[in-house]
Amino acid sequence: MSSAEADAPSFETFVLTHGPELVAFARRLTLDHHRAEDIVQDVLARIGLSWSRVSRVDDLRAYVFKAVLNDFLSWRRRLSSFERPTADLAADRSATEPGVEELIVRRDELQAVLARLSPVQRAVLVLRYYHDQPDAQIAALLGCREGTVRSHARRALAALRSSPAARTREGTRR
Repeated sequence: MSSAEADAPSFETFVLTHGPELVAFARRLTLDHHRAEDIVQDVLARIGLSWSRVSRVDDLRAYVFKAVLNDFLSWRRRLSSFERPTADLAADRSATEPGVEELIVRRDELQAVLARLSPVQRAVLVLRYYHDQPDAQIAALLGCREGTVRSHARRALAALRSSPAARTREGTRR
């Protein structure tokens, strides 16, 4: 056993340490907690089968995050272009305070706009704003140039700004 293998965590330790973070990352990409858990479970199942080889990777955490990202992007490609996951939350909004209800409506509107973004645009926003990744790192993860990352971010932010939720928020700030 080499020193690199001795330094690598066990699969169980890795999952316990990084599992919640992986699910949170996948949830931001998919906008669906259950789908996020499925993606992470699929990725960890595949990685677990080859852990002795995978655990020798220089940056194991980055490797697994990229696997989650790739699985998300391939899952989204498999969906029909007309199919969009949604949830009917009207039944859940029965007896909430007016301020809370307004926040829920805004969150739902924003989530609907995020769901309409392309998977790559959503991935760029998640990596940039939730995980503070620089454009160079995002480009390496997505296998594209930094300019392409900036273009995806610009288009995604323009779509978010033009949404009714953003216009409503702008009107309430003034």
